[in-house]
Amino acid sequence: MVRFPLRCRALRRAPVASRLVLLCALLAMPLSWAESGRAETGRAEPSVSLQSPAGGWRYHGLNEGDNDARVAYPTPPIDRGAQRGRSLIEGTLQNIGHLRAPHRLVVNGNPLPLYTDEQGGFARPYAFGAGSNSVELVAGEGQSLKRIQFFEANSLRTPARIRMVLGWDDPKAELDLHVVTPDGQHAFWSHPVLTNGGGLDVDSVDGPGPEMFTMTAPLQGTYLIYVNYWGNLGSEGYNFEAGSNQNEIITAQINLIFNENTVNEKRETFVVPLRAIGELLFVKSFNY
Repeated sequence: MVRFPLRCRALRRAPVASRLVLLCALLAMPLSWAESGRAETGRAEPSVSLQSPAGGWRYHGLNEGDNDARVAYPTPPIDRGAQRGRSLIEGTLQNIGHLRAPHRLVVNGNPLPLYTDEQGGFARPYAFGAGSNSVELVAGEGQSLKRIQFFEANSLRTPARIRMVLGWDDPKAELDLHVVTPDGQHAFWSHPVLTNGGGLDVDSVDGPGPEMFTMTAPLQGTYLIYVNYWGNLGSEGYNFEAGSNQNEIITAQINLIFNENTVNEKRETFVVPLRAIGELLFVKSFNY
């Protein structure tokens, strides 16, 4: 039942003739408060698409079409450094102007800021591990727009015992993940493959990440994690001009995951600010 605003209670106290005049005035209003609410809820729903996995493995999804035969994103064994093992997660976001940005691409629980082109399209790289994986599109307000879950059953893949995922909220900036392992080796963009079996799976060079470091057989000892604000990315390529990025303060998020996609998975999340090109921030040291 529609209730009139409190100010209309005067109708009950006015003479009958006055009530008719006031009632006609209310009915003649072009857009009442109730109609305004209906107009608000009548806005177009977001149009979201997420390319279904492809590559040869069946899965059971948590979205529509659960009975259809589906397959996983192509995920060859971890190929540290050369990036041939990357998978592109592609899709579109449309009719999302009323949703607060930035939106997020959440992969296996790792939230990554998501930016689209003028048509709403996006394509982000990721290196999936064995086991149960999930890909989700989340609006800025936290509303889940689309989710796909699949199981990577490739028995040749070794589970990641240590995984680090870096993402940031400035598509015009280039950040780099640096990891020092217990034996003193240093993994970063110009030295992605380590002789101890660790290395960078994804060195994203078109902003805003992700970058990923993986070890399947970690050494015992102390690990060091750093983030470097390397430079900016514009229409003419990379540059080192201060202020040519989008945000005055870049927010970087680093997720540290142990035993990914297993019942023993543990994770920690660190958020750090970067302001100036060349800045190198120490994020975390831990013992394995």
